[in-house]
Amino acid sequence: MKAVVIGAGFAGLAAALRLRLAGLEVTVLDKQEAPGGKAIGWNGVPTGPTVLTLPAVPRMIFEALGAEPPNLQPVSPLTHYFWPDGRTFAPQRDLEATLAQLSREEAYHYRRLLEEAHRLYQGARGTFVQGAPPTLSTLGTYALQHGLTAHPLQSLPRLVASGPYLTPFFLRFATYLGANPYRAPAVLHNIAWVELGLGVYHLMGGMRALADALYRLAVLRGVRFEFGVYAGGLELRKQQVVAVRAGDTRYFADVFVSAVDRHFTLGMLDWPAPRYELGTSGMALLMRLSEAQPLAHQIYFSADYRSEWRELEAGRLSQDPTLYLHVDGDAAFLLVNTPNLRRLGEVSLEEYARFLLGRLQAIRPLPVRDWKSLSPQDYAFTAYQGALYGKAPHGLLGALRPGWRLGKLRNLVQVGGTVHPGGGVPLAMLSGWNGAAWLLRNVGEGR
Repeated sequence: MKAVVIGAGFAGLAAALRLRLAGLEVTVLDKQEAPGGKAIGWNGVPTGPTVLTLPAVPRMIFEALGAEPPNLQPVSPLTHYFWPDGRTFAPQRDLEATLAQLSREEAYHYRRLLEEAHRLYQGARGTFVQGAPPTLSTLGTYALQHGLTAHPLQSLPRLVASGPYLTPFFLRFATYLGANPYRAPAVLHNIAWVELGLGVYHLMGGMRALADALYRLAVLRGVRFEFGVYAGGLELRKQQVVAVRAGDTRYFADVFVSAVDRHFTLGMLDWPAPRYELGTSGMALLMRLSEAQPLAHQIYFSADYRSEWRELEAGRLSQDPTLYLHVDGDAAFLLVNTPNLRRLGEVSLEEYARFLLGRLQAIRPLPVRDWKSLSPQDYAFTAYQGALYGKAPHGLLGALRPGWRLGKLRNLVQVGGTVHPGGGVPLAMLSGWNGAAWLLRNVGEGR
């Protein structure tokens, strides 16, 4: 059997490896000139941090292919947090060392909310993380077993209310799925456990190095890659995809994986775009430093986190944004939340990038030798309207991501960060790996 995978980001690479493991002849197409998707980077500077969570996911994939997993080293402190009034907080892998940094009341709330995040994660992971997209049956089982303890009628801000410092600290984890945390459901608090409970791990070279390792493994196993190929359409016949159309070239196969943004796949099918609300975008600065710096993973909170999100909700760029900074050797990465392009008003993104660099240098001076910005318009190359994670995870059903199936097409699966189980490198890899296995079962070729 032949398979075509559209997109060589983390989901596409994982899907290609899973299909090759099943014995299929696999071709991967990508419009960029290298693997990695959003993680390709610039001038040796990774697009994103050099740390990740859920290390068991890449280890599982490498070990399934009989390869040595990447060297992932646990990090502690997990992240350094800073507030404008001088308050700092650096959660450790050791809980007691973490609690020692807090007042008695804060320590009580931290322990309580960490345990709550753990309960939510344990309840949700089988249905919303590790398996196939939930069906009505599995959702019913989840509701019976964990529904009430998942606080279905409660908002995230109400659940994590714990004082002026810990409240924004816990709210921020929902932004990892593109949420406005003040509109997120309480169940998204489970994300906090992934970092605070399961830990953060460092990879030399960052996510680009991980993408390159997956790519080399795929090539070694016989996967064929074609870069600089824009997949412009999917040709259908009798509820089946028969070919990918790229310019004058058609790529025929038996099964197909789309690992690009779900909206882009619908465009290739010439189907209407969904009307659901899109999540946030971002503005990033990729910086090359003249002097090497120690590994640092830092958050600089705005003076008023709620006001910051009111600005973003209104379609404006925040003038007092929370800064997410990652420094590793002679490379640094800065990210702030922004509205997606559908919501964003008329602004000068170049001017805002210079504003962010000045703000960073005022708070945390770095020896910046050269830099490049990535705006929502740049992110729109790989994310529809620049919305990094697709659908906004807001409201009662916010944790439900779009599934892998598109219409009644049995031989096509949609994977990646805009569908189940969600965004971020580990979940995108899970989506690709498990989605490809699901596709094989659908066509009767699973192993």
